[in-house]
Amino acid sequence: MAKRKEWDAVVVGSGIGGLVCAAYLAVSGLRVLVLEQHDVAGGNSHVFRRRRRYEFDVGIHYLGDCGPGGLLPSVFGGLGLADRITYLPMDQDGFDRIVVPGLTLDVPAGWDGYRKRLKEALPGDAAGIDTFTSICSAVGAEGRSALLSETDLTDEQFAARSPAFTAWEQRTLADLFDHCGLSTRARTVLAAHAPTYGLPPGRCPLPTHAAIIDHYLHGAYYPKGGGQMLPAGLVEVIESHGGEVRTRARVERILVTSGRARGVTLTDGEVVTAPLVVSNADYTRTVQNLVGEEHFEPGTVRRIRGSTMSLPFAVLYVALDTTLPERPNANLWWYRHTDIDTGFRQLAEHRIDPVPFLFVSFSSLKDPAARNIAPEGHSNFQVMTLVPPDHAYWGADAGPADGGRYRRTDLYRRRKQELTDAMLNAAEEALGPFRGHITHLEAATPLTHERYIHSRGGTPYGLAGWGATGERPDTTTGVEGLHVVGTSIRYGSGIEGVATGAMMCASTILGRRLVPEVTRGAVLADRSLLPHRGEDFDPLAVSRGRARRHARGLARIDTARRPA
Repeated sequence: MAKRKEWDAVVVGSGIGGLVCAAYLAVSGLRVLVLEQHDVAGGNSHVFRRRRRYEFDVGIHYLGDCGPGGLLPSVFGGLGLADRITYLPMDQDGFDRIVVPGLTLDVPAGWDGYRKRLKEALPGDAAGIDTFTSICSAVGAEGRSALLSETDLTDEQFAARSPAFTAWEQRTLADLFDHCGLSTRARTVLAAHAPTYGLPPGRCPLPTHAAIIDHYLHGAYYPKGGGQMLPAGLVEVIESHGGEVRTRARVERILVTSGRARGVTLTDGEVVTAPLVVSNADYTRTVQNLVGEEHFEPGTVRRIRGSTMSLPFAVLYVALDTTLPERPNANLWWYRHTDIDTGFRQLAEHRIDPVPFLFVSFSSLKDPAARNIAPEGHSNFQVMTLVPPDHAYWGADAGPADGGRYRRTDLYRRRKQELTDAMLNAAEEALGPFRGHITHLEAATPLTHERYIHSRGGTPYGLAGWGATGERPDTTTGVEGLHVVGTSIRYGSGIEGVATGAMMCASTILGRRLVPEVTRGAVLADRSLLPHRGEDFDPLAVSRGRARRHARGLARIDTARRPA
């Protein structure tokens, strides 16, 4: 079957941002082509399988605000997916467990409960905690209200409606700590979620922290069946509404002539034309490699050249032949020191042993009935920590997205083994001994992430610095017909951040306010077009796109297997 060469829109990259934008364009009548260089769609939300027994999430560890009326269910519901994606609640009385020396705090849903727990754990900081939570909750609520506004707000209207956000939008989390007069230990507990955006308190814009905490305090959830359920549903929407998702299709160049996007060229030489191109690729790579700096305003180029990235994660994917000791259905945020800045200084000095902090996500607790995640009686969890991003530190002259080779170098192998040992030691400090029960252990570094996602510095969180504190690019670019979505855009990283940015991008293209529409319950998709899901439904296979759905090489899960 001949490939179509002309489309209404081409989306480069299939992370959640690219897929959500493509899906809303498709259900609005545009013929949309999504091009993805990896084997499956999903970007940071994809999964991988090992030993026909375990499925590991790369980026979806938990989702916030997925209860009735929540933003994410509204985004997916507007595409007709309300009955196809189920959100399993974590322990709402303590979905995050924060552990610092001498203190354990279980974070509950709701600002009032969170404030109460903080004051009980840190009575000497009670007054500062009241101020801190009041400001953060106001900033989060005002940002949310602006998204749900029925009309586009001018800067003056936004400032009038959002006094807390306006007062703090160019100030950092550390500035708020100072304003509240908080102790070092209180700062560490309050900033414990810093690895979810990869920045120390002194570099994190206050609205970034406030939005993330507000997001999870609306309730924490996990998608039933694992993270691949989200991209699979979006692929179904795109394909059933006249679009196409092609995997193993790498874009070489976004074509721009006379200041206007015209389409793309793939690495195999194929040219696809479209008057609209949306890039879900890394923002810096989009400007400098896919398009070319010569097509952008000098101010944009200056900011790109001076930009910095958020810190990347290293991850251990762990499977055990036993269940974990009794614990709540909660993530673990574990800190070695009572001063979070000590850990970030250690990273800046390229010291990873001993590991200063960990985030642990327990997939087999979040969806215990899912046999794709682990066989009955087994455990599946991920151990994460922030690490140095420098290619040279990891033994590479260039990143894998630019053709750099690294996996066989002695330095890379040594760094990776040292990191694995240090993370295992810290994890056993936090969880107790488990090495004797490991059935699968796999480590991923920032170079691993860059290899699959092509993100600059191997970070899942995008730009850290781009102009003044708190500034990030918008979805428009100054090039007619060229838009951007993803983790570096002003609406934030994480699943909700990139989905929101995608909605705002589609809103700009279509000339309609999509977010308030779908939160009121509007369904833009024709649900009768969505495909039937049989007993053999496999979200990973669906996410390869229709043309490659049954191609060789797809890892399977043997759900009939029993524990050894």
